Amino acid sequence: MPPLSLPPDRRAYRIATVFGLGDRVLAPGTFAGSLPAAVTWLGLTVLLADPVLLVGVTGVLVALVTAFGTWAAHVEAERRGTGDPGAVVIDEVVGQWLTYAVALWNLPAAGPRGIVVFVTAGFVLFRIFDVVKPWPVRRLEGIPLGVGIMVDDLVAGLMAGVVLALVAPHLVGPTG
Repeated sequence: MPPLSLPPDRRAYRIATVFGLGDRVLAPGTFAGSLPAAVTWLGLTVLLADPVLLVGVTGVLVALVTAFGTWAAHVEAERRGTGDPGAVVIDEVVGQWLTYAVALWNLPAAGPRGIVVFVTAGFVLFRIFDVVKPWPVRRLEGIPLGVGIMVDDLVAGLMAGVVLALVAPHLVGPTG
C-alpha cells in the first residue's frame, strides 16, 4: 500500500489516531487506544480525588470525545477509503472511558491498590468485549463511517462497565 498523503485535516487525523499513535504501534486498538485511555483515567483518579467530580469529568470527557471522535473517525475513514481503519483508535479511548463511567457508581471507597485493580479489570473487560464483539456489538459495526466506528465501542464499553460494576465490590475492598 502506498504511503498515506498528509491528511487534509490534521485535526481529524490527530483526534482519530490519538496523535498518530494508531499508525505507529502493533495492535493499535490496545496499545494506542485502550491502554493510553486507561493510564490517563488512572491519572484522573489521582488528580480528582472527589468521586462526584470524577464521575462528572469522566461523563464530560465521554460526551466530548464521542462528538469530536465521531467526526474525526468519519473524516479519517473517508480519507483512507475504508470503513473502520485500524489506526483510528479514538473509539477505543471513548469505549474504555465509558467502561469506567458506567462502573463508578458501584466502586467502593478504595485506596491506590484498589483503584489500580479497578482500572486494570476495566481495561481487560473492555478489550474482551471489544475483541469478541458479542451481540449487538458486532451488528453495530455495520453502521457506516464515523458513527459505526464509534458506536460498537461505546456499546462494548457499556457492557464492560456493567460487568465491572458487578465485580468491582468483590475485587476492590474499602481498604483496597
